[in-house]
Amino acid sequence: MAKILILTGDAAESLEVMYPYQRLREEGYEVHIAAPTRKKLQFVVHDFMAGFDTYTEKPGYTWDADLAFAEVDPADYVALVVPGGRAPEYIRNDADCARIVKHFCTAGKPVAQLCHAALVFAAAGVLAGRRTAAYPALEPDVTAAGAEFVNGAAVVDGVMVSARAWPDHPEWMREFIQILRAKSPAV
Repeated sequence: MAKILILTGDAAESLEVMYPYQRLREEGYEVHIAAPTRKKLQFVVHDFMAGFDTYTEKPGYTWDADLAFAEVDPADYVALVVPGGRAPEYIRNDADCARIVKHFCTAGKPVAQLCHAALVFAAAGVLAGRRTAAYPALEPDVTAAGAEFVNGAAVVDGVMVSARAWPDHPEWMREFIQILRAKSPAV
């Protein structure tokens, strides 16, 4: 069974971790979650409320990380998913996280990234010359990394699929699964 890796950490957006995790398992892939350390992760729920200039944050699900970043051999995986939330703000500083991201991008393996995950790809130095969506507030970060920011629900650039946030799940995952089926079928 083909394996897919999800890179995340504490304060990842619950929906952005759990939706691809469950959808990719449904598709027949073995899915592993890696974080800075092996531990029970605390995800969060981001929502939008009238009168707020930005999203709100509440505690979400907890979930065990299968692996620490340092334990990951990216050659064992056919694809990578990096969800958003606040986790990308700090996992982008982890050398093993960057090593993993660079492997997938250099090897031309399918990658799905969402929301604030663009920060991880920018820090790893793999966004230059690409087109990517991200949470709209990250447009300056995406541009500074040398990429073209696209405000879209499912931006496909080669084998990388990106989107703005969890409301884009249907379009984002539909495009990613089409690429997976063509390039790296589950079985």
